[in-house]
Amino acid sequence: MKFSVGYRTQSNNELVEQIISYKKDINEVYFSWGDTPSGRNDQTRSLGLTSWEAQNKQIQDLTTLAKHGLKFNLLFNANCYGEHAQSKAFFDNVGQITDYVKNNFGLQSITTTSPLIAKFIKQNFDGIDVRASVNMGVGEVLGMEYIKDFFDSFYVKREYNRDFAKLNELRAWCNNNGKEMYLLANSGCLNYCSAHTFHDNLVAHEKQIAGMDNGYQFEGVCKKYLQNKANMGVLLDGTNFIRPEDVALYEGLVPAMKLATRVNSKPSRIFKAYMGGHYSGNTTELLEPNHSHAIYPYVLDNDKIKSKIENQKLIYFDKENAFVKLEDVYVNK
Repeated sequence: MKFSVGYRTQSNNELVEQIISYKKDINEVYFSWGDTPSGRNDQTRSLGLTSWEAQNKQIQDLTTLAKHGLKFNLLFNANCYGEHAQSKAFFDNVGQITDYVKNNFGLQSITTTSPLIAKFIKQNFDGIDVRASVNMGVGEVLGMEYIKDFFDSFYVKREYNRDFAKLNELRAWCNNNGKEMYLLANSGCLNYCSAHTFHDNLVAHEKQIAGMDNGYQFEGVCKKYLQNKANMGVLLDGTNFIRPEDVALYEGLVPAMKLATRVNSKPSRIFKAYMGGHYSGNTTELLEPNHSHAIYPYVLDNDKIKSKIENQKLIYFDKENAFVKLEDVYVNK
C-alpha cells in the first residue's frame, strides 16, 4: 500500500527529511499553499518564521522534495470560501497558484471541497487528477454520479472505512466509470459528528475569527464527550480509523491511503507505524485529532485491540482490556 502524507511549513528540515526517508512508500505529498484557507490551520503560522519567511521556506521544501521524485497534491479543501467562493478574483488566484505549483514543482492532483474549483481546474488544466475531499462526505454511488463530470477521484466518506460491502460497491462503480477512490486511514473524528461541518467552517475562517473579540472558544464536541469515562469505548466502535496492522486488508480496493499528519506533533511516528504495518503504543497518538488528553489517564493500547470481520465489516473490540491506565503500559514515544 502507498500513502499520501501531509506537509506543513516548519522552521527546520525535520519533516522534509522524514518524508524523503520514506519516499518509496509515498504516493503523494499533500499541502495547502501559503495562507490559502484549507481543511487545517494556516500553514504559514510556523514558530520563528514571519509569513514571508514561511512562504519562502515552503518553496525551498517543495523544491527539495521534487528533486527527490516526490509527487504533489495541492489542497483547496476549505469548507467555506465566504463571499469569494464564486468571484472571478478568487478563481484567478486559484489558477495562479495551480499554475505556479505545476510549473515549478510538478502537480499530480488537486483535492477540493468545491465543485466550482473542480470545474475550473478541469476546464483550464490538463493532466491533473481532481479529487473530491473526504469532507464532501461522498459515500454513495449516486453521490459520485452527481459530480463525476468534474472529479476524477474521490476520498470515501470516513464512516465507510470499515464497511467492505460498501467499499466494494464503490470500487466497482469507479472501475466501470474510469474513476479512482481513496481512504483517509487515521482520522480521529467520531462517526456522524453533529458538529463536524460547523467546526470545518470555523477552521476555514480562522484568520478572520482570530481578529475578533470572541465570546466563546470552540474545541469540538468530541473532547468533552470522551472525557466521560463511560464514553471512551466509542474510540473503538464509533470511529473510522484503520489500524496499521489492518492496512493489508485494503489491497486492491484503493491504490493509496491518506495519512493525516499536518498537525500531529510527531508525524514520523505515523509514518513508521503505517509504513511498517505495526504500532505498539497509544493508538490515539496516531490519529488526527489526537484524543490522548481527552482520555487521560487512560490510553488505548494498540496491541490489545482485538479485530474481526463480521458481515463484511471490520470490527474493533475488547473495550475492557484495550483501555489501560497510563502507568500500567509502556507507550512508545
